[in-house]
Amino acid sequence: MSETFAIAAQKRETKGRKTNALRAQGTVPAVMYGFETEPVSLELDRNDLTRLYTKAGESSVIALSVDGTDHNVLIQDLQRDPLTDDITHADFRRINMNEKVEAAVRITLEGTSAAVKDMGGTLIQSLEEVDVVCLPSALIREFVVDISKIETFEDVIRVSDLTVPEGMELQVDAERTIATVQPPRKQEELDKLDEEVEENVDDVEVTSEKKDDAEGGEGGDDKKEEKAEEGKDDK
Repeated sequence: MSETFAIAAQKRETKGRKTNALRAQGTVPAVMYGFETEPVSLELDRNDLTRLYTKAGESSVIALSVDGTDHNVLIQDLQRDPLTDDITHADFRRINMNEKVEAAVRITLEGTSAAVKDMGGTLIQSLEEVDVVCLPSALIREFVVDISKIETFEDVIRVSDLTVPEGMELQVDAERTIATVQPPRKQEELDKLDEEVEENVDDVEVTSEKKDDAEGGEGGDDKKEEKAEEGKDDK
């Protein structure tokens, strides 16, 4: 049985732009929808929600208490302020614990790879989450992957290497790559890259000069036309 988290919310009457006042007070506007429920506008404490999301993520069952009644939900979506990264809105999806649900479970890498530590390679994570289908009781917060298995640049960790709980089905190709280690660039490659960058810069400068010349020529034609018009007026 997966761990269940809990948070309290209240029904919200404030709508539209007026919700900005709630946000200024540290309150997050939210909505709950899904299994056997019409959309319900809610509000809850931002600090409580931030702590909950850090622990639960988007693939853990949450007991959402609304005015004393508990609802089993998943965090469907969070919106954040682009400057402060504060949560500004939350969507909760109410679920039936007896029916399978679709969810995205994130992948967390841990450990130390010899290919990185001893050989100077760069760790590349190609897949950050996988879609799954299962009963809510089989959901997990994350898949933890030990990258110490990557000992050489040829080693690859794939979806098939994940430890999947009983009753959970992955909705992704088992051969998809999760993590590899890229070897360090050779000096010859770095020198070639520098040359390509310099060539691109030179091309940009030449193009810019041609554009300036063209614009200057057009400007001269405009002045000739202006003088011609002035001559007509004088006549």
